[in-house]
Amino acid sequence: MIYATGQDFRAAAKKRVLLFGMSGLGKTYLSNMLRGSGQAGAGGWFHYSVDYRIGTRYMNEYIADNFKREAMKVPLLRELLLSDSVYIASNITFDNLAPLSTYLGKPGDAAKGGVPFGEYQRRQAQHATAEISAMLDTPRFIDRAEEIYGYQNFICDTSGSICEVVNAEDASDPVMTALSQSLLLVWIKGSDAHKAELARRFDRAPKPMYYRPDFLLQLWAEYLAQEGKPADQVDPDAFLRFGYSRLLDHRQPRYAAMARWGVTVTAEQVAKVKTAADFDDLIATAIDSRP
Repeated sequence: MIYATGQDFRAAAKKRVLLFGMSGLGKTYLSNMLRGSGQAGAGGWFHYSVDYRIGTRYMNEYIADNFKREAMKVPLLRELLLSDSVYIASNITFDNLAPLSTYLGKPGDAAKGGVPFGEYQRRQAQHATAEISAMLDTPRFIDRAEEIYGYQNFICDTSGSICEVVNAEDASDPVMTALSQSLLLVWIKGSDAHKAELARRFDRAPKPMYYRPDFLLQLWAEYLAQEGKPADQVDPDAFLRFGYSRLLDHRQPRYAAMARWGVTVTAEQVAKVKTAADFDDLIATAIDSRP
């Protein structure tokens, strides 16, 4: 680890931290809090959002082209597009990643907003490639944040699917190696109660997710067998609900393997962090408590 002791972290002129874990446990909360805690320069934190980078740099063209395909189905918009009279683009922000999740989509019945399973797999593969590229951009953004804007502290807010695109059991994994050499990796670990709450939230509003290809095929086959429906009649939201708890269980050991490259904090601890000083205390304690 780049900080051997909690005191090393507290005394560091340049604090560099990467947060990972399931969406909804506090990664973006901490990142936003730190970003708002000070200006550029000493004490300020640069917030690097991996999902934002995916959506604006690596998936932006796919997203915009999908909007255009839909617009071309409307006669008026088709005419305006063909005459270059309108411009269509996504407006992704740190707080609104809807264009990215909408493009990733859900497999199943087109009448219910689904996409054919083959197309869904293609988009999943695009996302995996984009996520790896965005993660590997992190060290360069650390340098950019300091050289251009004067930020010495850096917080990397990762996607919940990071554990699906790395192999933390492999000591030579290129993404894990690059990240651990530049930042302190911090797992925000949820409890069973958090898992239940995340599942309740997801049930109310299912959102597109990324799955490892083998795991996705397994889920899809199980769901088709259970429902006894052809693929093009599957309710997309029902499929996502079916797979969500399984996805949480699937990711847990993968996060735990990643945590061996860094430290672990709990979602309960994160909820108590209100200031940058609280954050320093949290991370320093986690380093000193590491087995």
